[in-house]
Amino acid sequence: MRLSVVLAALLVALSVAASNLLAADTYQVFILAGQSNMEGKAGRELIDHQATATDTQEFFAPYRNEDNTAWIERDDVLIKFLGEKGPLTVGYGSRDKTGLELAFGFAMGDHYDEPVLLIKTAWGGHSLYQKFRPPSAGLPSEEVLQQELAKLQERTQKNNEKRNRNDPLPTMEQVKAEYGISYRNMMQEVEQTLANAGELFPQLKGKQPQIAGFVWFQGFNDMFGDHAPGEYETNMKLLIQDIRQAWDAPKLPVVIGALGQNGSKPAAENMKKIQDAQLAMNAVPEFAGNVKTIRTDVLVDKTAEAKFPNWQDHLEEWKLVGSDRPYHYLGSAIWYSRIGNEMAKTMLELKSKE
Repeated sequence: MRLSVVLAALLVALSVAASNLLAADTYQVFILAGQSNMEGKAGRELIDHQATATDTQEFFAPYRNEDNTAWIERDDVLIKFLGEKGPLTVGYGSRDKTGLELAFGFAMGDHYDEPVLLIKTAWGGHSLYQKFRPPSAGLPSEEVLQQELAKLQERTQKNNEKRNRNDPLPTMEQVKAEYGISYRNMMQEVEQTLANAGELFPQLKGKQPQIAGFVWFQGFNDMFGDHAPGEYETNMKLLIQDIRQAWDAPKLPVVIGALGQNGSKPAAENMKKIQDAQLAMNAVPEFAGNVKTIRTDVLVDKTAEAKFPNWQDHLEEWKLVGSDRPYHYLGSAIWYSRIGNEMAKTMLELKSKE
């Protein structure tokens, strides 16, 4: 009996030691993908102000140093956003702006003992229907492609006549090449970043990446066009299946941020269609426990929302709460941070079920 107890204790000790060794030799990778709202649009002037303003400084305290004089730079959470890289802090959105990556990355860094790497692949104005189109979706029908080609050629011809130019007319090959281009660029960016991680981030040298999760924040451009809204649900499902196959991760946790620019108002028309298509992923049987769509409208910054109407008439007041238009979540640092926090919470819930 005593021998069996000793052996059991030894096995537990070896298991713990192996886990610790594995953790020391790996780092956790999260891919953040989408369009302009994944880029991030909260202005630097706004977030700097709110970090020290009496009524909002507590909200931003987790991202600031102890005496609230500067933003923390996490040396245990690294980020690569196309041409930018470094320790996670503010400013990794669009130029001089910040997005959901700040709150999401800090939460991941607090949770994991291993280093965390965020790879952000986001381009403004790119739809799931076309540029992010997953490989298994194939191309649209020949009829649809011919219609698209005709419109592009007509537009080019009119522009040539108006500006006295002689630009060549678009070809079918060029039309087809746009489908899936952002998906391919996303996969290439992930592959190249991981292949060169040791050179990009010396603290990762010698460690092995573990692709831990995928975060998707996109959908605005799919509201437009004759076909995109109706195909979104199918394409979203295929996107998840394709990245899992490409990264050999059949149950890779996926968190989706549903369109939420409607804020406190109910979504309508095509925004409602895309929102419903994204939320439909919560009911796909094979995604149970490993994919979850969260609502972003319920996280609205109501102060910024209330100040936006007629913002030009009270510009100085508006600049203290927002920095962009409604399609960019009012450029609200609070709204983007709430989204990042909720996505992190959801991701960790999915990870706990792996």
